[in-house]
Amino acid sequence: MVRRVAVVGAGVSGLAATKCCLEEGLEPTCFERSEDIGGLWRYTEHVEEGRASIYRTVFTNSCKEMMCYPDFPFPEDHPNYMHNARLQQYIRDYAKHFDLLRHIRFKTVVTNIRKRPDFCATGQWEVVTQRDGKEETAVFDAVMICSGHHIYPNLPLDHFPGIEKFKGCYLHSREYKEPEKFRGKKVLVVGLGNSGCDIAVELSTVASQVYLSSRSGSWVLGRICDHGYPWDMVIITRFRTWLDSILPKSVSDWLYVRGMNQLVKHENFGLMPVNRTSRKEPVLNDDLLSRITCGVVLIKPDVKEFRETSVVFQDGTVQDDVDVVVFATGYTYTYSFMEDESIIKSRNNEVTLYKSILPPHLEKPTMAVIGLVQSYGSAIPTADLQCRWTIKVFQGQCTLPPVSKMMDDIDEKMRMKLQWYGSSTTLQTDYITYMDELASAIGAKPNVLKLLVTDPRLALEVFFGPCTPYQFRLTGPGRWSGARRAILTQWDRMLRPTRTRIAPDAPSLFPISAMLGVLFLPLLLLLAVLYW
Repeated sequence: MVRRVAVVGAGVSGLAATKCCLEEGLEPTCFERSEDIGGLWRYTEHVEEGRASIYRTVFTNSCKEMMCYPDFPFPEDHPNYMHNARLQQYIRDYAKHFDLLRHIRFKTVVTNIRKRPDFCATGQWEVVTQRDGKEETAVFDAVMICSGHHIYPNLPLDHFPGIEKFKGCYLHSREYKEPEKFRGKKVLVVGLGNSGCDIAVELSTVASQVYLSSRSGSWVLGRICDHGYPWDMVIITRFRTWLDSILPKSVSDWLYVRGMNQLVKHENFGLMPVNRTSRKEPVLNDDLLSRITCGVVLIKPDVKEFRETSVVFQDGTVQDDVDVVVFATGYTYTYSFMEDESIIKSRNNEVTLYKSILPPHLEKPTMAVIGLVQSYGSAIPTADLQCRWTIKVFQGQCTLPPVSKMMDDIDEKMRMKLQWYGSSTTLQTDYITYMDELASAIGAKPNVLKLLVTDPRLALEVFFGPCTPYQFRLTGPGRWSGARRAILTQWDRMLRPTRTRIAPDAPSLFPISAMLGVLFLPLLLLLAVLYW
């Protein structure tokens, strides 16, 4: 019987885990190595060991309606995309609202997690922690690892011959905080992900020149989409997911590429992905294209080698007098506190977890990894639903298949991931498909057909509108009474922070006089000719 749960980390996933445990009557203890909550989103002036780091100007890439905790909407006057400081305040408000802080032990480092000798019978874990130099060991019935995967930088220097001869300086994007120290320098940014593009754009305002190197290219989207609406509220819908599932892949691929190229032809900017039809998460950046157009950011291919003061690219071009290199090459996951590192393992650099959550070979399913999944959707609602599913597994209310079936499911997910998204250390997946899979298992997936009979207005918004987090609190365990209203008013909350000036509506109908003029113009011309 699971009662006491250890939660590692008090970021957005750890807070969701703590809150979901309390909802189900469990006793969570959350261990946080720093003095505050927020994890990745808590900005600090300096990089801190063992925790994620962001730069000063980070804004969210998911809009507020798509990234909130599903039973705690953002205030309606908050901007659709937020600076990290405002998001951090929202996280604090969430923790205060649900009284989570009293369950968190700050400045406490988890140093070891190991199975109890009687684990096969009890499923219990010994969790060793350290605070102020004092070590403590406690027994827990289950463990939820919520420490994230933006802590340990991936810096593959062996991929870059000659880097040891380079006389300039180089750093990982984790160490980047602000642009001023790069004023007047020539900077090479390696990596065409969100961080690499953000840093390149920001540096282009002070550097003499910025070069952005990409191995495989990427699709680039802006935060605003059709008619100025947030991109994710337009794109992440059940209707689109359903349409994608019934169309032949060749047609789906054509539509995908056409949609991505609708605003700009990526090949004209050197951005076209090598695998054109890959559904890998696109880069979200509002300024990159304009900076390329202005010439202050130059897109380059992958680096072939470094020289003392220059860089040779794979196309044979050479850039001289490079002062700084910023490696925006992502992160690797590791859990140094696990005594048995084989519990959370990878095959071919692919994490092996059932439903991207559970180590499949455990004798008792009492450990979960939260947040090690990547999709178009936001991390916050994903973590919330992962936690709800996990706790039902802990309680034995969600039955797991045999290990062989779990491994078959993992293999199938990896095959699909490689086909649709390519390779990555996290399990890339379709947001709605993944969320529905977890929600179905615990009875929290909205039944659109049933709603069409009982609540047609809600059904249409759920199916054709954005798949906002509130949908997964409409029913089932953890049901929130405000979910329906939140869904039906989500567009109003989206518009509230942008309509700060009362402006007249644009004409919605074609002018009648102009219409009549078009219809009768040939007749008038004929009469004029006959008259003259």
